[in-house]
Amino acid sequence: MQQNKTDDIAGDVYAGFVRSLFNDPGILLIGALCHGLIGFLVYYTSGDPVYLLLGAAMLAAGLYRYYGIRKGQRRGSFEHAESARKWERYYLIGGTIQAFLMGLFCFAGIYARPDAFGESAAIAVIMGSTVTIVGRNYGSRTMVAVQAVAVVLPISVALMLKGDVANFILGLYIVPFIFVITRMSSHVRTVLFNAISQRKISVRLAQRFNRALNTMSHGLVMLGPDGKVVVGNAEAARLLSLKTPEALLGRSIQSLLRRGVAGGMLAPKDCRYVEAQLTRALREGRNRKVLVSFTNGQHYEFSAREGSQELGVITFEDVTQRVEAEERIRFMARYDSLTGLMNRGYFHELVAEAMMAGGRERLCGLAVIDLDDFKSVNDTLGHPVGDGLIYAVAERLTAFSTEDIKVSRFGGDEFMVFFDRVEDETHLGQLLETMFAALNGDVDVAGHVLRIQASGGAVLAKAETGDVDAMIVKADLALYKAKELGKNGWQLFEASMDAAFRNKQLMKADLRSAVEARSLRVVYQPIVAAQTMRIASCEALCRWDHPELGPVSPAIFIPLAEEMGIISQISDFVLKAACTECAKWPQHTTVSVNLSAKDFRDADVVQKVRDALAVSGLEPRRLEVEVTETALLDDRSQTRELVEEIRKLGVRIALDDFGTGYSSLSYLHKLPLDKVKIDRSFLRDIAQNQRSLELLQGIVDLSRRLGLAVTVEGVETFEQLKILSAQVQPDLVQGFLFGSALSAAGIETMSSVTWPFAAELLPPASGANRASASPLS
Repeated sequence: MQQNKTDDIAGDVYAGFVRSLFNDPGILLIGALCHGLIGFLVYYTSGDPVYLLLGAAMLAAGLYRYYGIRKGQRRGSFEHAESARKWERYYLIGGTIQAFLMGLFCFAGIYARPDAFGESAAIAVIMGSTVTIVGRNYGSRTMVAVQAVAVVLPISVALMLKGDVANFILGLYIVPFIFVITRMSSHVRTVLFNAISQRKISVRLAQRFNRALNTMSHGLVMLGPDGKVVVGNAEAARLLSLKTPEALLGRSIQSLLRRGVAGGMLAPKDCRYVEAQLTRALREGRNRKVLVSFTNGQHYEFSAREGSQELGVITFEDVTQRVEAEERIRFMARYDSLTGLMNRGYFHELVAEAMMAGGRERLCGLAVIDLDDFKSVNDTLGHPVGDGLIYAVAERLTAFSTEDIKVSRFGGDEFMVFFDRVEDETHLGQLLETMFAALNGDVDVAGHVLRIQASGGAVLAKAETGDVDAMIVKADLALYKAKELGKNGWQLFEASMDAAFRNKQLMKADLRSAVEARSLRVVYQPIVAAQTMRIASCEALCRWDHPELGPVSPAIFIPLAEEMGIISQISDFVLKAACTECAKWPQHTTVSVNLSAKDFRDADVVQKVRDALAVSGLEPRRLEVEVTETALLDDRSQTRELVEEIRKLGVRIALDDFGTGYSSLSYLHKLPLDKVKIDRSFLRDIAQNQRSLELLQGIVDLSRRLGLAVTVEGVETFEQLKILSAQVQPDLVQGFLFGSALSAAGIETMSSVTWPFAAELLPPASGANRASASPLS
């Protein structure tokens, strides 16, 4: 703020003081007339023309000041300190002249031209003037000082010049009045300055309060002791559809809320509830919040609390966006974003509540529905198409949703349905059959016609004994059973399923322990050279002797190991054991080890083969790795690249179970193979079906032309062996005809033994020649 150069007050306050000097010029006119009249009276009584002259001069000075102040009122600028200073100097000229003439009049009446009436008149002029000095001229310290000196000092000097002691002392006594007048004026200035300063502070605070109040994002009203609005801001007026904050004043909370009722935005009962809550909060002095929902979809939150000086404060704001966001979050927390069905958590909560309510003896059902082969849809057509299929299934299931039937998407392609108040198993079966009938069929998803096929598992339980988690587990077990039985159907839970599941879990735990303890064992099934009827190789097979159950079939524990993700550990164990044992056998005997598709999903499989050969010292040519068609054609796992790396080590690669997979002959020259093992299914009716024989002959001939050795698996009868030897002539044969799998020592013993029926199959003179022609020699 601009400061006055010659004063310690702010520029705008100084300008205001100067402006006060030019107020009410009429008093100066009256004073001028009085001074002229007094001068004329003294002249009249004394006959001295000096007084007539002084009276005329004082009248003229008064008139000059009057018109000067009128001029200042018309033309004066008091907005800034500089312009105010100019007009103060202008004011000082007239004031100084008038004060000097009044002092001269008093000096003449008391000393220069003594007159009894003139002395009394001089005292009267001074008394009237000193009153106006402070009251009129406080705005200018200079004017007060000049006028105080000009009117008081001449009287003091005149008295002291009379010469006697009494008048001299009286003259000295009057001198301090100069300081009294200036101090009184200074006091008036100080009081007025403080008042102005406080007013400015109050105005500034009021402006800040008003600005803060009217820029709040909340509506705010303050209530007086009578419950009427005494303060309201612009936001409150806007939210209540009033033009200005002043329109709020004098209204009660009830009248403001009734505006909402009159506009159809608020129900009368809601109005009474809100009013009661806010009134109670104000009365109890507690902060209370009330959320009010209007019929137009808006939501306001009212807050009430008791203020100071018996004032109550109510704030309110439009929280529509916040409420809608909270509702969206609540929906997202409870419902599936794709289908709009209940999610797992909310479904579990509602089902638990439903089973706790109502008759405890009633039956409730729960079903798990899972889409068959859904993974292939995602893999071949993409996830957006898969999502479209999920949405289509959800639509069909939603059609069955009632107060007693709740549908949920549990995740992925799995849905859960809860049936309340089921009569019996027949009733539940009818409901599920109707539901599955509606599910099955074709659906168009993004131009793809897809067939919906699903499997389900269901469980029925009493509400009083049913536990939601336990029911879900049992429904899942029934679902697994439905999948095992061929899919596209549903099964009701039976106690035997639970027992089978528990046994399976126990067997998994025992199998894991057996793998970690390396208590599995390896046996070897002989592979016989068709030209010599001697063991040329053997297939390493894993066996598990359970401490309680005895020998467990590989058909049971191998799938379990794949499901548990420990099949690679078993393969590594068999690989190392087979290489170690084969290194002890005669040089012409080789060993074959099966590796699954999951083994080739780990790039370390090459290093495992390399390590097994290095540790055992086995020559790579004596190791053969058997791979299924499914593993070799799995481009995603890059199996073929890994097989190529293994083959570069010198290890032979055999295609196992040829004819059970894709069975395309074109694969034989594209894949990195050394041998083909023909599945046992080709031998079943070879003795009775000429076409089967011709097919087998064709596969063997084609494989030989591609430079591949051929092993025929599943030889179980001597008749099959005779036909193979005479008409097919594979390189190797394998099957139960040559006995069950042997231990490593048994293979070592039998490696130089010729099977007894060799004499009936092989010409005596050509056996050695044929043996040397074998591609396995």
